[in-house]
Amino acid sequence: MPIPVEIINGKKTVTVLENNPEVMNALSARLGLSPELEFHDVYSLTDQSLLSLIPRPVLALLVIIPMTPAWYASRTTEDADKPPYAGSGPEEPVVWFKQTIGHACGSIGLLHCLINGPAKDYILPDSTLMKLREQAIPLKMDDRAKMLYDSKEFEDAHQSVAEMGDTIAPSAAEADRLPQHFVAFIKGGDGRLWELEGGRKGPLERGVLEEGEDLLSGRALELGLGRVIEMEKSSGGNELRFSCIALTRKSEP
Repeated sequence: MPIPVEIINGKKTVTVLENNPEVMNALSARLGLSPELEFHDVYSLTDQSLLSLIPRPVLALLVIIPMTPAWYASRTTEDADKPPYAGSGPEEPVVWFKQTIGHACGSIGLLHCLINGPAKDYILPDSTLMKLREQAIPLKMDDRAKMLYDSKEFEDAHQSVAEMGDTIAPSAAEADRLPQHFVAFIKGGDGRLWELEGGRKGPLERGVLEEGEDLLSGRALELGLGRVIEMEKSSGGNELRFSCIALTRKSEP
C-alpha cells in the first residue's frame, strides 16, 4: 500500500522521491510517457567514456542540486526584482508549474521534463500527462498550480513510486531538513535552454543552443548545471555533489 499523503500546516505534502532512473522511469510510465523514452544515470559531465554510455540526443536533464550558500545567494538576487509570472496560452515557450504541494519538487521536476521540449511529442493520448498539459496551457500561474494540487491522478502517481529506489523514503520531518532542490533543464523548440524549478518565480531562460547541441553538450552544461557548479567553485565552497539523470530515446538492446 502506498505511503499516505499528509496535510502539514494546511498543505498537502507528499513523500520525497529519489532521483534515479528506476523511480523516474516508473513514474513517467504511470503518468503516460511513451516507453520509447527512458532516463539514464549521468555519472560524469566531463569523462567522455562515461558520457558515451548515454544515448544521444538528451531531451531533458533532471538534477538534484544541494542548496549551498552560493547558490542560495544567486537565486535570491536573481528572483528579487522579478514580477509574478504571467505566462499562459499556446504561445508560452514552456509550460511551468509553481510548486504548492509539499515535497513534490521531484515529480514537478519530472513533469517539467516530460511536457516541454521534444519529450512532449512522446506523451500518450488520453494520459494523465496529456490531460495535465492541455489543462495547464490556458491557465495563469496560480490557477495552474491549483489544478495540479487538486489532481488526484498526479498525487497517486507520485505516491505509487515513493518507496522505490535505493534508500528508505524519508519522513516529512526528515525531508524538511534536506538542503537540496530538483531542477529540470530542457531545450525548447526555438533552441532556448530553460531551467525549470517550481520553487522559483517562473521559468528561467539560460541562453540559446545550436541545432546539434543537446542537454549534455558543452554549451548546455556551461549555461545550465555547469553554471551552478562553477558558482560553487568560485565561492570557495566544496559542496559539488549532485544527482543527474538524462532523458533519451530508449537504447537499442
